[in-house]
Amino acid sequence: MALSGIHAFRFLLSSLPQTLTLTLTLTRSFSSTNTNPLIQTPLPKDAAQLFRFYGCDDADVSKILLRQPSLSRANLNLLQHKLDVLQRLGIAGTDLVKIVTCRPRFLSGRLGDGLHDRLLFLESLFGTREMLLKAIVRNPSLLNYDLDERIKPCLDLYEGMGISRETLARMLLSRPMIMPRSSLNDEKLDYINRTGISKESKMYKYVVSVIAISRLDTIRKKVANIEKFGFTVDEVMGLFSRTPHVLTLSVDKVQRNMTYIIGIMKLPAHIVVDYPFLLYSNLEAVLRPRFMLGRKIQEMGLEPQMNGPSLLRALRMNEPRFLRAFVTCHAEGVAKELMEFYNKAKGIKRLAQDSKVGVRMGFPF
Repeated sequence: MALSGIHAFRFLLSSLPQTLTLTLTLTRSFSSTNTNPLIQTPLPKDAAQLFRFYGCDDADVSKILLRQPSLSRANLNLLQHKLDVLQRLGIAGTDLVKIVTCRPRFLSGRLGDGLHDRLLFLESLFGTREMLLKAIVRNPSLLNYDLDERIKPCLDLYEGMGISRETLARMLLSRPMIMPRSSLNDEKLDYINRTGISKESKMYKYVVSVIAISRLDTIRKKVANIEKFGFTVDEVMGLFSRTPHVLTLSVDKVQRNMTYIIGIMKLPAHIVVDYPFLLYSNLEAVLRPRFMLGRKIQEMGLEPQMNGPSLLRALRMNEPRFLRAFVTCHAEGVAKELMEFYNKAKGIKRLAQDSKVGVRMGFPF
């Protein structure tokens, strides 16, 4: 009888609608910690105590309330409800703490009506519950986005550009802000067309997404910044089609790298078309110290030297391989001298770096 009762109970659970089974998953409640079912544990007296119950330590609580002070005045019942929603989805432990600590603003918003419909749609989009949970951990605001006003229009926008929902779902894991920030107009579409990239290209989805989430004035500034080094707009967009993330680099970084490449290294500007890593490399940590070391090796008459193609290979190497190829390959005394020179070159700070005031340009880049 007991065994048949268990089977009947399992059958009952399997027959419940999916929206209801979301509420039957493992959840954490205050009363569960009490051994006497007739005595209920009282609600914490403040938000800080509530966060500690869900696994946050004192440092986490301080960070949360510093980033979102309004939570200290939030309704504790509503706040607990939002945390319980995350737990019922299967987000707990370090993932829950990560969401609350890194994105406390999410808890200030409204989950709104239609949460179950939203979850069902998102699960069908990502394919599995595990993929959905990964996406929510990356961007908890997915639980807040309106299904008809935000989620579906975004999917329609990318499908209209020839990017499937499956591809977009994978991109959302690496670029969680695609959903709220994507927009296209005639000028952005013109930029995409001028790249000359085909929809079959592996880079196409990145070209479209980077332009879609970027502000128009940001795109104009970054294109104009590369243009002034002797490129046409079509050449800039051609570079962008081969390495879409060049549009994510700041104007300052591109300008400083290009100035050093042309002015100090005496390389032609168009070399970045074939070797775009020159734009991505850190000037203070890679380009300048390695180029200076190459000059030092040349002055000392040592081999191997960094000239022509070997210079470009040296700049592209990871640090351990670079040191083996050009520093530790020499005798101990020489290697020590070269290493001291290299470390000193890496320690050269940018002019007035200590007094530099950071300017936040805003999303996305």
